[in-house]
Amino acid sequence: MWEIARDSQVLDVNSSYAYVLWGEDFSETSIVAVVEERVVGFVTGYRRPRADDALMVWQVAVDSDQRGKRIAGTMLRELFKRNTGSGVTAIHTTISPDNEASQALFAGVARELGLEFTREPFLKAELFGDSHEPEDLYRLSPASD
Repeated sequence: MWEIARDSQVLDVNSSYAYVLWGEDFSETSIVAVVEERVVGFVTGYRRPRADDALMVWQVAVDSDQRGKRIAGTMLRELFKRNTGSGVTAIHTTISPDNEASQALFAGVARELGLEFTREPFLKAELFGDSHEPEDLYRLSPASD
């Protein structure tokens, strides 16, 4: 997972140790894609402490040679379905305003899962202390009545 994140050249890269721990401690809320016995993509996620019906997706990455094969969407849908039995009804994620590819990915997943897709401002750029863009919170959730 660390190599895929590093090679993406767009994700914030965590230490290799962090990815190993993530895979161990959050295996129920994360997923990897394997093609010909090689990990080619991953989604890291966790249950939100104050909204435990939501799967918070932290990172989504797919090897460059595997892009365009709908692997990211397949992983997100499978991860959501895998967690609905334990009470997950929504997916949350943060996306910077300029990341149109991620916005389109999550909008498509919301459509395919029959979920509403909403956005709200969340983390201001000043919180990061570097040149990081702000992050908006996107919610894929059941339609409100």
